[in-house]
Amino acid sequence: MKYVDAVQVQKRMNFRLIVNTIAKIIFFLSTVFGLVVLGILIYRVFSDGIGWINMDFLTGKLSTDPEKAGILGAILGTLWLMVVVAPVTMFFGVGTAIYLELYAKKGKLRSFIQTNIANLAGVPSIVYGILGMTVFVRALDMGNIVLAGGLTMSLLILPITIVASQEAIRAVPNHLGEASYGLGATKWQTIKNIILPAALPGILTGAILSLSRAIGETAPLVVIGIPALLIPFPGSIFDKFTVLPMQIYYWTLDSSLVEEYAYLASATIIILLLVLLLLNTTAIIIRNKFQKRY
Repeated sequence: MKYVDAVQVQKRMNFRLIVNTIAKIIFFLSTVFGLVVLGILIYRVFSDGIGWINMDFLTGKLSTDPEKAGILGAILGTLWLMVVVAPVTMFFGVGTAIYLELYAKKGKLRSFIQTNIANLAGVPSIVYGILGMTVFVRALDMGNIVLAGGLTMSLLILPITIVASQEAIRAVPNHLGEASYGLGATKWQTIKNIILPAALPGILTGAILSLSRAIGETAPLVVIGIPALLIPFPGSIFDKFTVLPMQIYYWTLDSSLVEEYAYLASATIIILLLVLLLLNTTAIIIRNKFQKRY
């Protein structure tokens, strides 16, 4: 009887080992497939667009003539958009996370808020574009200016920032706060001097991911009517603007009429990737600095 049980156990172990091996092979092939597709895409983009990148392209105005087209206005528009998105998202996102984790009492209200924030993180981006058009563009009569676009994109990435900030605050050891209270510090002093500095690396990580998504989004800006061709450069948050993803979108659409637009779109994609890389690298350096400090 014991021999039969041992044989059955061995068969189960062999079956599990086979399943594990098959799963490893499937996951490995999936990873390789994704990397191959990504490599082909990057190669195609760089091979088509690298020859079009020069100082005239980077510093010129947008134009219907492919030979004279430049993207300085789109670059400035992207940066101005981040001037609005970054502080609004950080202030409201971190503030909401602090309230939910450190002030709000456990109960139905907190559960309701948490559930809705989690649901908002999965809402399609075009829905936020409709909300931005209804509230900021029409109800508040802002028009398609940088401020309206920035507030719309802030709504889009706010749930991600809140959830990431909550996780960072939860990761702070409880004994740090308790020691601060034991020394006579108030709750706000404990939050400001102990909890927030310790949670800052995680909060910055969430902000990095959120801003990266905001820079690459197109659908909400299409809905609120951001133009693709804009001759004057934006100089403040109250000016009309365009951004790099919008320019890529419209040049890709128009490439069926003018072949050179496809090369311009590829060149703009390269610049957008470099901007994302630069912003992410800067944020990661800042995050690591605080991580070492605290």
